Amino acid sequence: MERHAVAPRPGWQPIVEGQGLIWHTEGSDPYWDESAYYSFSLAEIEMIEAATEEVYTLFLQAGDKIVKDSELMELFGIPAFCHKAIRQSWREEPPSLNYGRFDLGYDGTGEPKLFEFNCDTPTSMLEAGVIQWEWKEDLFPDLDQFNSLHEKLIGRWAEIRPRLYGQRVWFTHTADPSHEDVITTTYMRDLASQAGLETHAVLIDDIGIDAQGRILDREDQVITALFKLYPWEWIVNEAYGPQIVRQLPHTAWIEPIWKMIWSNKAILQILWAMFPNHPNLLAASVRQERIGGSYVAKPFLAREGSNIEVVERGETVARSQGEYKDGLTMYQELYPLRDFGNGYPVLGSWIVDGEAAGIGIREDGLITGNRARFVPHVIRS
Repeated sequence: MERHAVAPRPGWQPIVEGQGLIWHTEGSDPYWDESAYYSFSLAEIEMIEAATEEVYTLFLQAGDKIVKDSELMELFGIPAFCHKAIRQSWREEPPSLNYGRFDLGYDGTGEPKLFEFNCDTPTSMLEAGVIQWEWKEDLFPDLDQFNSLHEKLIGRWAEIRPRLYGQRVWFTHTADPSHEDVITTTYMRDLASQAGLETHAVLIDDIGIDAQGRILDREDQVITALFKLYPWEWIVNEAYGPQIVRQLPHTAWIEPIWKMIWSNKAILQILWAMFPNHPNLLAASVRQERIGGSYVAKPFLAREGSNIEVVERGETVARSQGEYKDGLTMYQELYPLRDFGNGYPVLGSWIVDGEAAGIGIREDGLITGNRARFVPHVIRS
């Protein structure tokens, strides 16, 4: 694993905008950063691919354990009215993309280590699946890239299409000022269209519930399938949350409610208890003394690097602010990230229905936040 400086393509901004990435710069700082790239050997990529699929199997086993135990779901902070629905959806497997992004620590030596799993509302798909591929084709057409995310997502939409009523699906997100959610949801909608589905857009605030409890869009059409870029823990804590859960048999939510157990950082402790000393896991516990003096503290449900504290040998070396101060905290063994010259890279390793689908790399400080830069990669020949 090496980092290389490279000249950005002339006029790269309109190039990536034409490919859909309208949110490529934050102020004067690029989010999409093609002034550098990472290179990997084929052996490294094969190891990352194997680790991604291995960790996925661990999550399957942990899920089997968690859904059978109401006390564990209570530890996760999941409301009691959701427990039955989670068990049912886990058992019956409603239509699902079953996709997500494992955030991994990797410094070019040893095994990749799991930080967390973003599998309910993961972002950076367009950058990983399309933008960095087109960059590679322009600059390094003879090299390869670990990247099949675009094709695998289309394939997965095609697989679940017959199970969606009328072969149609609605796509929803919040009206975010940065347009990151807009980009991600629009990209996913395009993938579904390519898979042969009829698609509709609706903002999350425009979704309503009628007297019969049916979920409607702003034209009062009944929503029979809904892709959401809005986390389940927010949905179930809204005033209408219990009604949504009661209506789950009548609306295919993508992703299903069982994703609440995989996207919660409480699962890190369960994984470590079930698979202690696994080469792709870091020690994790709700009790800091079990981890030692070097750890990362993070709330169960924090997002975008908020409310994280990095402690090394008892001293805080980095801390982020945010809106996730309440609730339990997970303590995870500190992984020594490596600075390759302009920040610390974290690998976002994608998986689609159990198959590794490529990586995206974000660079930042010791805490990867929403101002991290996305840097492309290649596989060395």
